Amino acid sequence: MSASEGREHWELLPGAGVGPLRFGMSPVEVADALGVSEPQLVGGLYGQQDFADGVKVFYDAGKLACVALDAVTGPQVLLAGFPLAGRDPEQAHQFLLDYAAEHGSWLLYTPDHSLALTDLGVLLRSQEVGGVRMSRPVFVKEDWLESEYYRDRLPLEGVPATDESPWQS
Repeated sequence: MSASEGREHWELLPGAGVGPLRFGMSPVEVADALGVSEPQLVGGLYGQQDFADGVKVFYDAGKLACVALDAVTGPQVLLAGFPLAGRDPEQAHQFLLDYAAEHGSWLLYTPDHSLALTDLGVLLRSQEVGGVRMSRPVFVKEDWLESEYYRDRLPLEGVPATDESPWQS
């Protein structure tokens, strides 16, 4: 399967959200935007909801602050025609570096060596799928990327939960 085959395409709205989701939405508004009748919080470290089709959302004080899309099953988002999900992570990182150089975007490396374009609210993580690493886009409200505290605690794959959490809703 290619990075875009058989999946929904969402539009990136820099600083505002992605697809039908806007930062600041309540869990009920998010569920409504995704066509789910009964929103259920997973809880955990981030005040998290997991939806079908590879969409995870995270809340700050009960308001949408972060959207993570699965590398294979999540919606595809294009940046300047480049698909952000399901790509070779090195190729995707090089694309972000080239994009930043061309457009004057601000770059940020997170402690797990992920790369972000902070002015667009795009963070590119990698995800293991069948023994292969693939790019996984995460869309984050700007003040989370600007704050070292939040930035260093963005959703990470396989990070154990702790009792210390600013994201409880």
